[in-house]
Amino acid sequence: MNRRIIFLTVLAMSALGVSAQRISAKHEVIDCGNVLYESPVTAKFELRNKGSDLIIDTVRTSCDCVVAEYPKGTIAKGDNFVVEVTFDARQLGHFYKEAAIYSNASDKPFYLTMRGVVVDHLTDFNGLYDFTLGSVHADKNNIEFDDVNLGEKPVQKIHFVNSGTENVSPVVMHLPDYLSASVSPTTIAPGHGGVATITLNSTKLRSYGLTQSSIYLGMFPGDKVSDDKEISVSAVLLPEFRNMSETQRLNAPVMKLSAETLDLGSFDDKDEKSGTIIIENQGKSRLNITSMQMFTTGLKVRLNKSRLDPGESAKLKITAYKKHLKNARSKPRVLMITNDPNKSKVVIHVEVK
Repeated sequence: MNRRIIFLTVLAMSALGVSAQRISAKHEVIDCGNVLYESPVTAKFELRNKGSDLIIDTVRTSCDCVVAEYPKGTIAKGDNFVVEVTFDARQLGHFYKEAAIYSNASDKPFYLTMRGVVVDHLTDFNGLYDFTLGSVHADKNNIEFDDVNLGEKPVQKIHFVNSGTENVSPVVMHLPDYLSASVSPTTIAPGHGGVATITLNSTKLRSYGLTQSSIYLGMFPGDKVSDDKEISVSAVLLPEFRNMSETQRLNAPVMKLSAETLDLGSFDDKDEKSGTIIIENQGKSRLNITSMQMFTTGLKVRLNKSRLDPGESAKLKITAYKKHLKNARSKPRVLMITNDPNKSKVVIHVEVK
């Protein structure tokens, strides 16, 4: 019975074209970044033979403007090898080129892809690389998606330069489902720059107001997560008021603050400082403060009333803690989400030295 099962399994694998020989690639897709017009660019694909002896019959490219170089002899089991794909870059704009490896490993080809943008001149990033992420220096380690409406897909970029002595292949790790990311180019030589593009899908945010998370910039696929590679990400999703009638707007709540910046002065020898903001409802219907959140650690808030009828007021006490604010990545702020259509998002800035 067991022999019959084994025999049927072998037949099924043969019918599906499954082979014990396998090719794996460090990168099946290589992003070449910006490429200068009429300057050929080569993508070096690092591959490994994970099966029995491998023989590459040919490598076919998607057009005549792309040529491939590959090993012509037998590649032993476990050996690494390189396929070089070169694009002549004679047309401006985005390019997406494929190379198909035909071999005795499978009846189907193994595909490699190179992509990038051909430009007529190269421009360097003019900002400052004030932050360190792993072995690269970056222009920021904190991303904020402000005033996002449901359905929007805003984009933020992090520019960085390889400050180490070896090539790096940065990858953005631990992405929540509402974020996607890409890094260009795929491999960055010492002294060269790259950019990580982070895209927010607002339809996947779970609630209005502030959503925060941490992502990490690894120096290679499979790199370990660590604090020195952390990128803080915050997004503020605004409530929907675009379908309100004119009558509804005229009868809506109106929020009035005693101040939008709370200046607490200097900590001096104190560990904490506190201040109060007065909130009034000057509208014609009840004001609801549906969410109150802090952009950073080191703040504590206390609101004595979150529902204010017309003419009523509330006290918002904000306390800042010296120890925790010292390591904050962004400026201390308090966020409120309300049903005032003109102030659905209210940010109170906290200044303390």
